[in-house]
Amino acid sequence: MNDDQRESWYDDDAGPVVRLYAITRGRSKNARPDVDMLTLVVNASAGMRPRRSDPEYAEILRLSRTALSVAEVAAHLNLPLTATKILVGDLIDDGYLEHRSPDPAPEAAARNQSLLRAVMRGIEAL
Repeated sequence: MNDDQRESWYDDDAGPVVRLYAITRGRSKNARPDVDMLTLVVNASAGMRPRRSDPEYAEILRLSRTALSVAEVAAHLNLPLTATKILVGDLIDDGYLEHRSPDPAPEAAARNQSLLRAVMRGIEAL
């Protein structure tokens, strides 16, 4: 069988053939516990070139010109949330991204519980 007749073991629809551990350099846990899927990130580099040359980092900086949640960044990159959180954490540590995690106020949590109890009483009344 010559090279022209060989079938390719992947196709264009399969996407990139790079394993996630290569993108995250073998890391599987986020070193920043304050970064979750609802964390908003915005580019704070003001035109500075990142020291990391991987294309995923450049794309995160490009996407975050306006505030985006980490979940939105993951969707745009077509990467799992865990890998995206690692990459975003790297850029935060390097000072290229500003972030803000939602802090639920204690009174908001109490209101949610009372609302849930009211809904439960209504369902039980049916």
